[in-house]
Amino acid sequence: MKNTIKELKAFIILWLTQSFSALGSAMTNFALVIWLYNDSGSALTTALLTICSYVPYVLMSIFAGAISDKWNKKVIMLVCDSFAAMCTVVVFVLLKMNSLEVWHLYILNALNGLMNTIQQPASDVAVTLLTPEKYYQKTSGMRSFSNSLITILTPVFATMIVAFAGVEAVIAFDLITFLCAFFSLLFFIRIPEKEKKPEQAEGILQAAKSGLHYLRTNKGILWLILFLAAINFIASIYNAALPAMVLSKKNETILGIVNTCVGIATLAGSVVATLVPAPKSRVKVICNCLLFSMSTENFLLALSGNPIVWCIGAVLGWLFIPLMNANMDVIFRTKIPTDMQGRVYSARNTLQFFTIPLGYFLGGLLVDNVFEPFMAEASKEGLMASLFGVGKGSGAAFLFFVEGIAGVVVCLIFRRVKHIRELK
Repeated sequence: MKNTIKELKAFIILWLTQSFSALGSAMTNFALVIWLYNDSGSALTTALLTICSYVPYVLMSIFAGAISDKWNKKVIMLVCDSFAAMCTVVVFVLLKMNSLEVWHLYILNALNGLMNTIQQPASDVAVTLLTPEKYYQKTSGMRSFSNSLITILTPVFATMIVAFAGVEAVIAFDLITFLCAFFSLLFFIRIPEKEKKPEQAEGILQAAKSGLHYLRTNKGILWLILFLAAINFIASIYNAALPAMVLSKKNETILGIVNTCVGIATLAGSVVATLVPAPKSRVKVICNCLLFSMSTENFLLALSGNPIVWCIGAVLGWLFIPLMNANMDVIFRTKIPTDMQGRVYSARNTLQFFTIPLGYFLGGLLVDNVFEPFMAEASKEGLMASLFGVGKGSGAAFLFFVEGIAGVVVCLIFRRVKHIRELK
């Protein structure tokens, strides 16, 4: 144990401080989503908040990995974190002046998304450089554990602080966590830089092309990414519809409880991912975990108006996601050369995550303009009402049912792709 801690000392410091900072950021995002939905009452308006974060992320990710591979990882992380903190300060000032508008949040989220685009591949490669290969699955489980804990604590802390001190207090906490992470990275963590190979002297455009070329010549990795892109599309429709359904049928407290159950489930799953031995086939684990998730939560959310059933659905839907993520992470870190990871991860980000803004936009659009109007016109005594309820929020419930069917179909199709099955 002592030897493990010694070998992972730098990673542990980075992991703890960055997780603390991520908690602050997540609390701010949660508080602003509630503020925006209560202000607008529109699922699409709220979803656009996330869309603005992801659009620059998707458009620029293909170039960000080249920057990550060519520049100092620590400097990239420090600069990007600082810029994101400045955006948070702007939100704080606008709130204090009672001048915060929806378009302010959209612009600031887009700028934050751009910084995250550059930071994430640098952070991913930094983890690889700080972690001995034998600890890849363990550290992936630890990162899932912290993400799960953040999911649990975010709605609890954010809701409590907003109730007693307002959104400004949540933002102030976010800035404190940023300072903790910033100075820890600056003074206590040394990220080793690999000696650059001659091909890394290429320009950013050529480097971006090399990331895409790697994926074209490694069909298993490419098809696995496309599988995750399809799942992300369905999951982001879910994320756009969930606040609309829960806030319409219940309130922000219930939304917080459901999100907390998601965190508890992923926390338990992270412990499992950290402790279980390596499976014979990581790809089978990935496919089975996603199939179980898609075939449970959406249907329970759709067919019940009981928050207890929603919580059970949240647990079932997210319990095995950390195990899926851990096995996918190991596949990427072991099969992609370290000096190529920044470029390949960025190409992956573009391909795997471009469906997220599309899903958020479509989810908000479908809730506001298709499913809610449809359910409003449906008979109060008919089959649809008995399945999905009546009143505002019933349309979002109907959408969850459609998502569940789509998710199962996607999993069954992709698990039969030869290139994915050939991965171990």
